[in-house]
Amino acid sequence: MRMATTTSLRYEDLPELLTRLTGDEKHDTSSFSTLDVLWVLYDRVLGDEDRFLLSKGHGPTAFYAVLAAKGLLPVDALDGFGSFDSRLGYHPDRMLTPGVELSSGSLGHGLGVAVGSALTGRRVWCLVGDGELDEGSNWEAVQYAGRVGLSSLTAVVVDNDSAWHGWPDGIERRFMLEGWIAQRVDGRDHDALEAALLPDPDATRPRCVVAEVTTR
Repeated sequence: MRMATTTSLRYEDLPELLTRLTGDEKHDTSSFSTLDVLWVLYDRVLGDEDRFLLSKGHGPTAFYAVLAAKGLLPVDALDGFGSFDSRLGYHPDRMLTPGVELSSGSLGHGLGVAVGSALTGRRVWCLVGDGELDEGSNWEAVQYAGRVGLSSLTAVVVDNDSAWHGWPDGIERRFMLEGWIAQRVDGRDHDALEAALLPDPDATRPRCVVAEVTTR
């Protein structure tokens, strides 16, 4: 993706941008849990040739706000969220929304797409939710990436304690068993997120970063 630098908006401006997105389909808890991860990725981590795929497509308002803050989306577009003629749907659409590289919302598909993209040699970050990992298709992607040592792939799991079944010994343990490098960080700590998400040129395995957030 080509990172724009046409705005001077900061992290502190995000709450105001979010207030411009209104309606019953904001899915506030789902969306706001991703806000800090998205900001750190777009502000400190992603380069022009990198790809970001939002598999956690429910409640994309935080994603839209960050895209607008970074100049990838017109700020005025936020006002029409979800309306008939808006480019900003209740789920992101790569054919309509500038800066979106994956049409998502139907859970469980993003990580498989990310694996395919990473096989081309590009660096890919894919954001999934802890509840989304209940979908079995994710684990086919996790298993394959681990077996082939897909080091250009980073899965970011936002853990807001919404998984139905829970994860014995933690989500990161499941990824490690499949051959991934995995760690858990505070999902609101920007410096910790940056350190965990920055590319590791010496990596020989895919990486999983579990970003723990409290939304209640």
